[in-house]
Amino acid sequence: MKKTKGKNDNKVKYGTVSLPIPLIERIKDKIKGTGMGSVSAYVTFVLRQILVSSPPFEDLDESKEENVRKNLKKLGYL
Repeated sequence: MKKTKGKNDNKVKYGTVSLPIPLIERIKDKIKGTGMGSVSAYVTFVLRQILVSSPPFEDLDESKEENVRKNLKKLGYL
């Protein structure tokens, strides 16, 4: 049986990411009145900006990597 492509074949699939509640609250405060529709939309926007403008982690020297670790720890990820 031949499979035909439907309208939704190119639809983007989504997953779930957990964030600390205090961070979510800070994001909600930050996006009030901006037209940004949700915390998810803001996080997606920010991550895309970072990924486009940042070198891969393999390119980080030790001091930059340590700064990333410190920032992630402050945000509650490590």
